[in-house]
Amino acid sequence: MSKEGMKLVANNKKAYHDYFIEEKHEAGLVLHGTEVKSLRLGKCSIKEGYAKIENGEAYVYGMNISPYEKGNIFNRDPLRPKKLLLHKQEIRKLTGQLAEKGYALIPLQVYFKDGRAKLELGLAKGKKNYDKREAIAKKDQRREYERAFKIKNL
Repeated sequence: MSKEGMKLVANNKKAYHDYFIEEKHEAGLVLHGTEVKSLRLGKCSIKEGYAKIENGEAYVYGMNISPYEKGNIFNRDPLRPKKLLLHKQEIRKLTGQLAEKGYALIPLQVYFKDGRAKLELGLAKGKKNYDKREAIAKKDQRREYERAFKIKNL
């Protein structure tokens, strides 16, 4: 995210290892004051997070925003479900796709875009163990090729 006005807060590298990401959607986050301050300090984890659509509204669960040190009584529960801001059309489309077997909504990144907290959601299908091994083998192969190319061009 090297675009102007964007500041990356949290990245979910594990999601790319455990899932095939088929689509990406950007959603706004409904947060309270001290949560925003904590996010600006980079105190957020989305590794165990997942999103659900309930009653026509999207929520993210398992997203941990650490309490703000100077927040005292205004701090909220770090693991509380956070509402996502998506258009009704997007929610309907995602609901239909999630009805298919094996699909899940996984948070990929949390970032600030023009001063507003955003969450990038990925429509994901789970990988099997042999898929993961295959991906690791391809990555190692590419790394070896790049290493050999670098040595050759010195």
